[in-house]
Amino acid sequence: MISTPVSGSTIIPCLRYRDAHAAIDWLCKAFGFTKNAVYENDQGGVEHAQLTHGNGMVMLGEVRDNAFGRHIAQPDEIGGRETQCACVIVTDCKAHYLQARAAGAVIVDDYSEMDYGGAGYSCHDPEGHLWYFGSYDPWQPAPG
Repeated sequence: MISTPVSGSTIIPCLRYRDAHAAIDWLCKAFGFTKNAVYENDQGGVEHAQLTHGNGMVMLGEVRDNAFGRHIAQPDEIGGRETQCACVIVTDCKAHYLQARAAGAVIVDDYSEMDYGGAGYSCHDPEGHLWYFGSYDPWQPAPG
């Protein structure tokens, strides 16, 4: 059996942005992320950044043409689609939705209450990445 280290978050989505500095500021304002670390390269671009939300994290950096970067397509290069989506658990989903919408998030699936519990919505950030936010926490016991 492979051992997994105990840490805050063992699965961390990684994204690339053309303007990572602007993306970091927007993600913090619109979605409530907090800057954990931002490392710049010699040109002042974001080489690597870590943003936290509760005990979760996303990592991001500038779009670049390197071995890893060639495996990633930006949404506008593939018709605005994504092959995956970060799901973020929030306490007050309605308030989060209103904050994200006010900050200019492009709402894809409007806020709604779920039959299985909680509420959720999905949206695109300014560079087209897809996000899902919801109050349903699968780590918590089912109600009733």
